[in-house]
Amino acid sequence: MSGQAQSSDPERLTHAHVVPFAVFMGFMLLLQLTSGFIEWKHPDAPWWQQDPAQIIYPIQTLVTLGVLTHYRRSFTFDWSVKWTLVGIGFGVIGIGFWLLPTALYDAWGLKGETTGWLKSLGVAERRDGFDPGIFQYPAAYWTALILRFFRAAVVVALVEEIFWRGFLMRFVCDWEGDYWKQPFGRHRWLSYAVVTGLFITAHAPVDYAAALIYGSLTYFLCISSKSLGACVAMHATANFLMGVYIMKTGHYGLW
Repeated sequence: MSGQAQSSDPERLTHAHVVPFAVFMGFMLLLQLTSGFIEWKHPDAPWWQQDPAQIIYPIQTLVTLGVLTHYRRSFTFDWSVKWTLVGIGFGVIGIGFWLLPTALYDAWGLKGETTGWLKSLGVAERRDGFDPGIFQYPAAYWTALILRFFRAAVVVALVEEIFWRGFLMRFVCDWEGDYWKQPFGRHRWLSYAVVTGLFITAHAPVDYAAALIYGSLTYFLCISSKSLGACVAMHATANFLMGVYIMKTGHYGLW
């Protein structure tokens, strides 16, 4: 993706920052609407019925990547070695908080579904989710796994940060005016509340507490670095490390 935006047309900038996110979320909606009709949790079922996400996610990844590539000249990342490294560090810290509830579930030897404050904080087993182990052939297994990591660490990191930080933070600051004149990373408590609140609700309830902490850390990085690239680096690092943790522990529900 381009480091400096080549387009100054406000309408195109808005499309570039919103359309990839809308396309990505459209596939998530499609998955929710169709899963109930085609999903069949049975050992004899074909892979696409055992887990419809195994076919929807790769298509979603490639289509969204194509949209991002189409709009690549409209993005300004302001990459720098310093803030990229800081973003990586924030990613390590942020995903640490995200994974802590699941790690505590194991450490405390809990069984079954949790209730009360444990459930509210996301302390849960998280075993049921995207598992490439449904594929019998190594080529299929590794293709699914590589695409899953690429989706999480590249496409999701770009799409979400371009939308949440690149567009929505500016939009909240001045939705009645030319919000593209707002500098990237401008601090407004309303912007923090709206963007972080929507980021939380975009995730499952079990992740609400973690999303609050992670979203707050990303906001702080954004207003400190003034670099969209730093936010992308944070998100990419966090999602990559989460994938590694998932594959080592079998907590596929974290995907």
